[in-house]
Amino acid sequence: MEARVQGCVTCHGQSGQGTSNGYFPRIAGKPAGYLFNQLVAFRDGTRKYPPMNYLVAYLPDAYLREMAEHFAKQRPPFAAQEPVQADAPTLARGQALVTQGDRGKGIPACVACHGAGLTGMDPGIPGLVGLRATYIAAQLTRWRVGERHAAEPDCMKRIANRLTDTDITAVSAWLARQAAPLDPSPESSNLVRMPFACGSQR
Repeated sequence: MEARVQGCVTCHGQSGQGTSNGYFPRIAGKPAGYLFNQLVAFRDGTRKYPPMNYLVAYLPDAYLREMAEHFAKQRPPFAAQEPVQADAPTLARGQALVTQGDRGKGIPACVACHGAGLTGMDPGIPGLVGLRATYIAAQLTRWRVGERHAAEPDCMKRIANRLTDTDITAVSAWLARQAAPLDPSPESSNLVRMPFACGSQR
């Protein structure tokens, strides 16, 4: 496995902890189902990032699933936080969206699906803690403009479409400031708690 994932660790770190480049996220400890879905999406071209598309272009499902399970089991320390410049109203808006949502705009709280500790939910919802603001903002924007997709019903597409640029900045800044959890493991599946049907949880 160590030889198999050499192409991964260059960008994501030896144990998947992420690297100093904000666009290469922490993948360690994320649900295996989520990691597998992303590898398949890169392989099949439904998620586009040329280095990743090239890296996994000819790998079969079984091979990708074993790679996903490998990184899902990793628990390296979290990288040091980078300072995020944001004023108090921006951080307050970010905290509100993450912890409470915005009922008037039909935006559920991030914690409803990504877990009270923001460590994700098995089998297919990723943790958000430990990600840099630049990465979170870029991914929310890609969901909103249709560059990222998930299995239907695509709940993140629905949510991202309701976020303004200001909302994305606020959520990204607040999430990036959160301390590393004592236990980074994803929560168990809880479909009852989820506000929308989500194809990623099938």
